[in-house]
Amino acid sequence: MKVLGIESTAHTFGAGIVDEEKVLANQKDMFEPEEGGIHPREAAEHHYQQARTQVKNALAEAGLEPGQLDGIAFSRGPGIPQCLEVGAVTARALSVKHGLDLTGANHCLAHISIGERTTEAEKPTTLYVSGGNTQILSFRSGRYRIMGETQDIALGNALDKLAREMGHPHPGGPEIERLASETDEIKEMSYPIKGMDLSYSGLTTEARRMHEEVSEKVIANSFQEHGYAAAVEALERAMSQEKTGNALLTGGVAMNSRLREMVEKMCEQRNEDAYFPPQEYCMDNGAMIAHQGMLRLQNGEKLAITESGVRPDWRPDEVKTAW
Repeated sequence: MKVLGIESTAHTFGAGIVDEEKVLANQKDMFEPEEGGIHPREAAEHHYQQARTQVKNALAEAGLEPGQLDGIAFSRGPGIPQCLEVGAVTARALSVKHGLDLTGANHCLAHISIGERTTEAEKPTTLYVSGGNTQILSFRSGRYRIMGETQDIALGNALDKLAREMGHPHPGGPEIERLASETDEIKEMSYPIKGMDLSYSGLTTEARRMHEEVSEKVIANSFQEHGYAAAVEALERAMSQEKTGNALLTGGVAMNSRLREMVEKMCEQRNEDAYFPPQEYCMDNGAMIAHQGMLRLQNGEKLAITESGVRPDWRPDEVKTAW
């Protein structure tokens, strides 16, 4: 089965194609705001301009014509409504024009399913960290249950806000990582964990207030050490409760080398396995949507055009995962 996936939840418009054996194509383009964070209207306009190009590029990379596809999937949610609509319209149009089965993928679960596909993780406890989401999930009784999550802003959003305060462009995570790598000094800060839930707005505000008194590299390193340690502690608690035996780190922030190091060390101490998808599949991409779409279509989960509205607040624990 060959499935085209459309990703458009936030700053990335991606088009990917997969079959049961491999990823056949994975094309994308990222919206880069001139200043500040993601503006929904501007990001949606970017996606509109990129949709035809990225789909065409994906088909060319895979060496396929649209009629050779078996289905199409789009990121139905969660995400920015205006951005989600562009991907949904693109998928509907292709579905109707070429007679393709249509399905909608949950963006959060797509990060997990592509992580399981590209690693040896089996029903892992997952730390999913991105610009819009920070959650700890574990599979139980047909659903991925949210064991813990941020109570305010996501870890990736916190990194972007901190970087923006320092005058660095979006996305801010890579710049924070670069600055943090330049020092071993750590300032004591708030520790943003409450059981298995996390809270990053206070830590971000505290770091921003330190900006005039402490060097950027010390702030960045201190933020990483406190923010990441809290997330890994929550992951460890969930692993202990669920007894899953392996951990998966995924989402855009999962590309951070320090966070990977913390997860790996925690799992080594527990004599358990840690898994990390290749970086191209940590960031938002069309291949992950195509892969989850393929799983859904194989399970008969098709969408009629009239039932294919986007779901900006679609939580992963609302999805029954028979696949």
